[in-house]
Amino acid sequence: MAYKNIATKDTIKRRTISYMKELNTYKKQYNQLIEVYADLLLQYYILTKQFEDSGYEVVIATEKSDGKKSPILASLENLRKDIGTYSDRLMLNAKANKDSEINLKTNPDDPFNNLFNNLKNGGG
Repeated sequence: MAYKNIATKDTIKRRTISYMKELNTYKKQYNQLIEVYADLLLQYYILTKQFEDSGYEVVIATEKSDGKKSPILASLENLRKDIGTYSDRLMLNAKANKDSEINLKTNPDDPFNNLFNNLKNGGG
């Protein structure tokens, strides 16, 4: 079923690769991960639209109980977690980028590092 205003899987893949290139984190070896990530996002977009169409029904009545969590909502929650994990691995979110900046190892003997540190500390 095709929904209006929902990006295709190929569009999501192209955008993801573009974002990764802008962040200097793209490698062709990540293409399998990007494929899964794009599939997760597509599923998330479709289920979000279905959830919206259902009037954001959080609880549904069943034969055995007065209500249980909507299967769409449960799926959306799981997809959010999975998307977060994949976006970390692909370094597409602020947390992952912050962690990668912290893990950069610098050479203390590099004169450019000393210059940068002096400028950062207000020296000239």
